[in-house]
Amino acid sequence: MSLHDDAVLVLKDHQGQDELRQVYLDHLAAHPDGLWKACGAGHVTASALVVDPSRGRALLTLHKKLRMWLQMGGHCEPGDGTLARAALREANEESGIDGLTLAPGGPVRLDRHHTPCAWHLDVQYAAVAPAGAVEAISDESLDLRWFPYADVADVADESVVRLLEATLARV
Repeated sequence: MSLHDDAVLVLKDHQGQDELRQVYLDHLAAHPDGLWKACGAGHVTASALVVDPSRGRALLTLHKKLRMWLQMGGHCEPGDGTLARAALREANEESGIDGLTLAPGGPVRLDRHHTPCAWHLDVQYAAVAPAGAVEAISDESLDLRWFPYADVADVADESVVRLLEATLARV
């Protein structure tokens, strides 16, 4: 199965956000390259909010280009195979944490936003950090920091707050 086919299946199975979910499905139907950065009409991306439920905190990255506190995530790559693997790869690369696991049940949210490169149709997952996880900043970040759940709204925009709420409902 191709990454494109996986994305269509994941989106068809996603519960809620029906209007936005249909935008994603229409995009993929109209653009066979709709998962790749080269698609100028926008592209499906994958992200994951890394949480540590035992300590009540979320790991955010200060994005180098956007200069905003965000979840880990980005563009899909040909070797990903599935959206879930793309989200987990991005979370591992950007957090430096080995042993992350995605919460069961598929993506927790969808979020469409404009970036300097194009529209991102982000498929958002929840990733749980293992006990004793140690983060390591990547070259894509200006900073990487754990925030108590209650403090996320003080540093991040509404989309990250909604992602945290959906994540906490899942984990």
